[in-house]
Amino acid sequence: MRILITGATGYIGRALLPSLSRSGHVLRCVVRDPSQTLAGADEHVVLPDLFTASDGELRAALNGIDLVIHLAWYVDARDYLHALDNLVCVSGTLRLAHEALELGISRFVGVGTCLEYDANYGYLTPQTPLAPVSVYACAKAGVYQTLLAAYERADSDFAWARLFHIYGGQEDPRRLTPYLRARLAAGQVAELTSGRQIRDYMHVDAVGEQLSRFALSETSGAANICSGDPVTVANFAQRIAAEYGREDLLRFGARPDRPDDPACLVGEPWSAAPAIGDSRS
Repeated sequence: MRILITGATGYIGRALLPSLSRSGHVLRCVVRDPSQTLAGADEHVVLPDLFTASDGELRAALNGIDLVIHLAWYVDARDYLHALDNLVCVSGTLRLAHEALELGISRFVGVGTCLEYDANYGYLTPQTPLAPVSVYACAKAGVYQTLLAAYERADSDFAWARLFHIYGGQEDPRRLTPYLRARLAAGQVAELTSGRQIRDYMHVDAVGEQLSRFALSETSGAANICSGDPVTVANFAQRIAAEYGREDLLRFGARPDRPDDPACLVGEPWSAAPAIGDSRS
C-alpha cells in the first residue's frame, strides 16, 4: 500500500513516521523544501505551501496513493487557537480531500482535536456532542463534519483522529513541559496556574504509535487518540519536578486560570482494530 503523509516534518509527523515505516508500506511525504529528507520516507513531494497548492499539484502528489494521512495545519503556539490561517487550512484540506475523492483513493485520515467537543461533558467519547469555541477548534470540527457527509456518498473510507494533550519529543519551547524543564534545570521558579485542571496526557511517541495503528485500521468516523488517564496539571507538573528533585520551585496560582480553560478534558481511547495489510505494493 502507498501512503501520502502531509505534515510529516511536524511534531506529530516525526513521531508517526517510525511506526508507519515498520509497517512495510511505501511512504510518500510532503515537504516544503527539497533539501528536507525524512528517515523512513520512500518518496518526497515538494510543495512549499500545501494549502495554496494548485489542484494539479495536489493531484500529482496523490497519484498512485491508497491512503492519505493528513496532519498538516497551522500550529504556531502563540496564536493558533484564533489565527485566521485556520481558514486557509480549511479550504486547502477540503481541496485535498476533493482531489482524493476524485481519484478514488481508498481511505482519507484527518487529524482533529479534543477541543472540538463540548468540554462540559468532561469525559469525552466520539459520541460526545461537538461545541467548539476557538477558530482552530471550529475549523477542525467544520472540516470533520463536511468530510463525514461527503464520504458517506463515496466508496472511499474516512476517519478522523482527535488528539488530546501531547508532550515530549521536540516540543515548542513555549509549551508547558519544555517551560517546566527549562526552569527546573536552571533552578528557577516555574509560575503556574492553580493546576486544578484535569487533562489527558500522552507522550508524543505513544501518540505516533496509536495514530499509526488507527490510520492502518478499518475504523471509520471519529476516534480519540489519547491515554484515557485523568491527571491534574498540578500532578503532571509535580512528576516532572520530581525528576529534578525541585518540587519546591513550582508556584501554583502565580498565574490566573484562564476563564475559558475547560475544567476537565479526558478521552475514551480508541481501541485497536484489524490493520490493513502490511506488505509493500
